[in-house]
Amino acid sequence: MDVTLHLSQDAEADELLGRSPLAALVGMLLDQQVPMEWAFKGPRTIADRLGADDLDAQDIAVQDPEAFAALLSDKPAVHRYPGSMAKRIQQLCQYLVEHYDGDAAAVWKDADTGKELLRRLEELPGFGRQKAQIFLALLGKQLGVRPTGWREAAGPYGEPESFRSVADITGPESLGKVRAHKQEMKAAAKAGKAGKAGKAGKQVEQQEPTD
Repeated sequence: MDVTLHLSQDAEADELLGRSPLAALVGMLLDQQVPMEWAFKGPRTIADRLGADDLDAQDIAVQDPEAFAALLSDKPAVHRYPGSMAKRIQQLCQYLVEHYDGDAAAVWKDADTGKELLRRLEELPGFGRQKAQIFLALLGKQLGVRPTGWREAAGPYGEPESFRSVADITGPESLGKVRAHKQEMKAAAKAGKAGKAGKAGKQVEQQEPTD
């Protein structure tokens, strides 16, 4: 794995993401409740603070939990919730050590089908269905990992020429399009909740007895 990514919009951070399977997984894990660039810059920050050129699952798995949380909490913090994310990163690394001998790339390098790869990704600590599908799409679209049926397994995130997720970010312009899409989705979800609340309120009014 040695490609050029542009997920963090930071040259050094993106260089690490492009050559380190574990860094890419950790970046994806961090990608929630913070800007995408912040999340994917995290692996480089963690590596620097560990005094390393890459992330090592074996090393992170055995770190003292409090010390590792403090490392992520140092300003600038790696995440909005550095303590909880430190725990999740260690859980991910411990899982990789136990199931893949610490080799993050082993999660996908011998997966025969997209369905199998999605299952493996969903089994990773901190990876639900959506996060697993987005990472699968990133593997297929930018990292050359394309087992049979990978687009179908990635769901809408696997669609070509779309701007739904980090899998579609190849530079500042596409980043802007992905961010706009996310804002549209949030606005639609918010409007949907408001509509449901209003409908429920009307139903309550209709059920209330009148004088």
